[in-house]
Amino acid sequence: MSLARSKAEWIAAWLAQLATQRKLSPHTVAAYGRDLRELLVLSGDIAWQALAHNEVRRYTSKLHASGLEPRSIARKLSSWRGFFDWLAGETAIEANPVDGIRAPKRSKTLPKALSVDDAVRLVAPAPHQEGKAELEELCSRAMFELLYSSGLRVSELTSLDTHYHKADGAQPGSLGWVDMASFEVVVTGKGDKMRKVPVGKAALVALSSWLAVRPPPSDGSAALFLSTRGTRISPRVLQLRLKAHGLATGIPANVHPHVLRHSFASHVLQSSGDLRAVQEMLGHSSITSTQVYTALDFQHLSAVYDKTHPRAKVK
Repeated sequence: MSLARSKAEWIAAWLAQLATQRKLSPHTVAAYGRDLRELLVLSGDIAWQALAHNEVRRYTSKLHASGLEPRSIARKLSSWRGFFDWLAGETAIEANPVDGIRAPKRSKTLPKALSVDDAVRLVAPAPHQEGKAELEELCSRAMFELLYSSGLRVSELTSLDTHYHKADGAQPGSLGWVDMASFEVVVTGKGDKMRKVPVGKAALVALSSWLAVRPPPSDGSAALFLSTRGTRISPRVLQLRLKAHGLATGIPANVHPHVLRHSFASHVLQSSGDLRAVQEMLGHSSITSTQVYTALDFQHLSAVYDKTHPRAKVK
């Protein structure tokens, strides 16, 4: 029996143990099998008992260099680690060669932001759509304008009241409210931290139009934004309305509330360059969370350079 065959038999034995004793699903066992067969190829003629820590690290680097995602590498390492944990109980392996090896860090994906033109087009008044009530249109436009104007999270926006009120027997106290006179919105963000964010003129106009026709809430609350049933609007309904509006407007992106938050942050940073101000308005506890927008800002500057600089080399 060849050494390679012997290694394959150890894999088969472990997979059988997963299926019969641990009762894992066939799909899961098959996934483990694929990961172990890849290690079989990578390790070549090296016996399982002779496989060293530095060899496994080299295989990990090779997988990363081939373009495999860190998430997939982490899954393979987990499969390999489990196999060697089991093998240690069956053979004389002194240490698990996969212990201490981690997958490469995942690269941070940049948040998707709309262009300024697309963002303005998305929140601007749209022609009346057949079958839509005027109340719904005015409410939606006020929500969309406020999302882009102040960079609110969807939960912050749907929690807004028309005014501040303390908790009473029937209703909880306000988590957020709009102060039209001060041109600002007060919200409660993550960690129950309250903050004030400026509200732009377009959003104030849209809010005034909505408040002029807003009916009394059917749930007895002071909710600012209402569903068609007269209750406080839910995050899900807001998401569906914005997505439908984006499709109707012809925006070439998958539009959801967080896209408007990203767009707000990116556009304010492009205009001001003030990262600390953007951090405060977004309600980030750490400047690190806000720094991702500097990459978006650089992308914008790079695009301008490529289009306008006479010595730019557009790829």
